[in-house]
Amino acid sequence: MSRFIPFVLVATASFSSMLGAQEVGRVVSSIPIIQQVAVPRQVCTQQQVATQAHKSGAGSAMGAIAGGVVGNAIGKGDGNALATAIGLIGGAMLGDRIEGAPPTETRTVQTCSTQNFYENRTIAYNVVYEFNGKQYNVQMPQDPGPTVRLQVTPMISSTQSAPPSVPYPAQNAIPPLGSAPQSF
Repeated sequence: MSRFIPFVLVATASFSSMLGAQEVGRVVSSIPIIQQVAVPRQVCTQQQVATQAHKSGAGSAMGAIAGGVVGNAIGKGDGNALATAIGLIGGAMLGDRIEGAPPTETRTVQTCSTQNFYENRTIAYNVVYEFNGKQYNVQMPQDPGPTVRLQVTPMISSTQSAPPSVPYPAQNAIPPLGSAPQSF
């Protein structure tokens, strides 16, 4: 068992080196990519509005009652019903005029609408980093700071000349479109 542990450690170390080594690249520049984003907000305004108050109807009711009583007292016989009806209608119209127009009321009315405001937001960073004397360009979702961790994977060569290994940032990097990052 004690001979088996060193063998496992050596095998694990060689396997991890075949998968790729962790290296560090020096960040040359990190330029934010800024995009305008529409942000909806509710905007409210308040206005003073003058409105006419509704009549209570008390003047018409009181006038109709008084006009009906007077019309009933004036009429005799078959004309009594006609005099009462005329007194009711006339009294209602006179009572409405006596009540008059109610005063205007001033109220505050709030009106709201949704409007879009535009804000500048950083959506990613164009990062240029240097590794082993070459510069590479990659787009990353966050600013990496002064250094960037790289995952370097060795390439197995064949009869044709294989492209050299390209170090990609190891943390949250968005691989560039197309093939390997361009060197400057």
